[in-house]
Amino acid sequence: MKIKRFVARDMRQAMREVREEQGPDAVILSTRRLDDGIEVIAAIDYDEALVREAAKHGLPELVALQPPAKPETKASPAPRSVVQQVAARVVRSPAPAPVPAPTPAPTSAPATVPQRAHNAMPTAAKPTTASVTASSAPAATVRPPVAQPPAVHPLVERAARDTAQLRSDFNELRSMLEVQLSSLAWNDMERRQPLRARILRELTRLGIEAGVARTLVDELPEQINADQARYLPLGMLSRNLTVSGRDLCADERSITALVGPTGVGKTTTIAKLAARAVMRHGAPQVALVSTDHYRIGAAAQLEHYGRLLGVQVYPAYDARSLGKVLEMLHGRHTVLIDTAGMAGSDPRLAQQLEILADAGELRSCLVLAANAQVASLEEAVDAYHALKPHACILTKLDEAPRLGGALSVLIRHRLPLDYVTDGQRVPEDIATADARELVCRAARSAKASANPDDDTMAERFGLAMAEA
Repeated sequence: MKIKRFVARDMRQAMREVREEQGPDAVILSTRRLDDGIEVIAAIDYDEALVREAAKHGLPELVALQPPAKPETKASPAPRSVVQQVAARVVRSPAPAPVPAPTPAPTSAPATVPQRAHNAMPTAAKPTTASVTASSAPAATVRPPVAQPPAVHPLVERAARDTAQLRSDFNELRSMLEVQLSSLAWNDMERRQPLRARILRELTRLGIEAGVARTLVDELPEQINADQARYLPLGMLSRNLTVSGRDLCADERSITALVGPTGVGKTTTIAKLAARAVMRHGAPQVALVSTDHYRIGAAAQLEHYGRLLGVQVYPAYDARSLGKVLEMLHGRHTVLIDTAGMAGSDPRLAQQLEILADAGELRSCLVLAANAQVASLEEAVDAYHALKPHACILTKLDEAPRLGGALSVLIRHRLPLDYVTDGQRVPEDIATADARELVCRAARSAKASANPDDDTMAERFGLAMAEA
């Protein structure tokens, strides 16, 4: 039997080194967590009898954690703890002698001690009353000793450490088994359904989330050819991406409020929409409303855009003032409302959503930044879910290295997409959303990305396939 020790950063790297060094027939003998990673002891040409013999001689002695108990009767055996049961199974050794309990500190007043001594003295040796009073007076002022916490027995400490180590070993074993099961499930799918595996790999390269990718692949027909596997990922994305088809120069009258987290480009997007409306319907038919009074300079920025476009800007501080402003602007063709950017954890968000809900009939659009992480996009969608946004605007396409995360969020929540923006120019850098164009742009942005390796694919899809 050939035994070798491996030290790696994590369990996945250790398993990879074991497979490369000793092959698939290697046996993991033990694992241990070190300061610099994970230690794995592996062997080939495994001899079970030899390992058991070595473990028998090298096993640390375990002792019971309680004093010798009274002889147990057959009718009612005394219950034992889990640690004691394990110790009794591993090695049969006599329990140590019971440790005598420490004598508790006296709780009575110290003044009684001199009194007992006084009673025990001979009559001739007894002190006078004055001397007894003088000697007992200082003793009455002594504070009782502070109760110290009971000392923990060394065996109990050792049992706690062994339990923690056992729990850690179980967690590492579970992680190792999950890695092995994921790898086996993914390899099995590549062998049985190579075209579906190819589509999953392509969707992963585009940055599509694992759950969305599995849903899209489940919609595929049973029989597909190589050409379909090459072009189907983009087609499935464009088919599942919902767009509203709303024109930038719409002829119908609208009151639109742009909501979303801070820094996603709401004010700049409002300026672009207002400029398009001014070009189509004239400045008198366009009005801007600002409800952002939390961020320094927000109202001034919107007023600056208003002066450049020749459009008047109206402030609104609460639901009542916003209702009055909208009633006054009833005859305008396009009214755009700029709101304060707030995160989902901000307590003022509920107040802002109430203001918009009580303002009357208006169209709310959730603004999301394409360069944000998927977790941030999900948080924004959940935070503004109570408002029930009618559509979404995707901004900062030019700053996003990959669009797969944003597309995944839009597909998962079925959010209709109104417009997309890809720059700071007003009003040039805004366009009506087109699903095919957006998916092609996502493919171009991921063109330079390398295909994910088998370990990444197994980690993303292996366990889900094994559970299915």
